[in-house]
Amino acid sequence: MTHDARAAFEYFSDEYAQALQAFQTIEAQSQTLLMMGHNDELRGFLDQFIQMAEQRRAAAAEKGESNFAEWFGELVEKAQAMRAGVPR
Repeated sequence: MTHDARAAFEYFSDEYAQALQAFQTIEAQSQTLLMMGHNDELRGFLDQFIQMAEQRRAAAAEKGESNFAEWFGELVEKAQAMRAGVPR
């Protein structure tokens, strides 16, 4: 593995770990936010997450990191599904 390939792998590995942790946190807090009537805040968190994850997915695809692009894509799909279930 070249230095550039290793650096890209480490970067996307760190970014994915952070994204996964952020999604899990949103998921864990979603019921509390909904029960407190903070639907708009939850949608805002999900929108921000989706935007970030889509950017990382595109960057991973651009760098040829297809596995990371796929994994970020899965997080985007999960966040979009969660967002669709948030009442207005």
